[in-house]
Amino acid sequence: MLSQKARYALRALVELARADGAQVTSGELAVRADAPRKFLEAILLELARNRIVVSRRGKFGGYTLARPAAEVSFAEVIRVIDGPLALAPCVSRLSFRKCEDCPDLATCALREALLKARDATSDVLEGYSLADAAASAGAEVFVPIQA
Repeated sequence: MLSQKARYALRALVELARADGAQVTSGELAVRADAPRKFLEAILLELARNRIVVSRRGKFGGYTLARPAAEVSFAEVIRVIDGPLALAPCVSRLSFRKCEDCPDLATCALREALLKARDATSDVLEGYSLADAAASAGAEVFVPIQA
């Protein structure tokens, strides 16, 4: 299940994609993403450490995407915030480990279905970018909030 933290991260990043390169403050992102400001600031810090956003400090500071929105997939953001997409560690591509209660990977009755679920989830989320979300039907055009 997608955490609330990942939802806020994705919403804020879609707003940055809509800003089309303009710098946006954390307060403005919090309003547009309908997220608690302090919590969103912590999320943005994590996204900056993982080079998804760039932050600028100071009176005229704010956030921008570190790369074009078309190059940032939903899967990448979710992995940064929530960890692997896989439902079990034995089917994770990036964080593989044998399940503690599984005697044998080759004969596991659950693994095949979990592999298919991981592949389907990964295919969809890897193929959907921030640009796709920003351009989706009914998307509002970004207009800076006046102070």
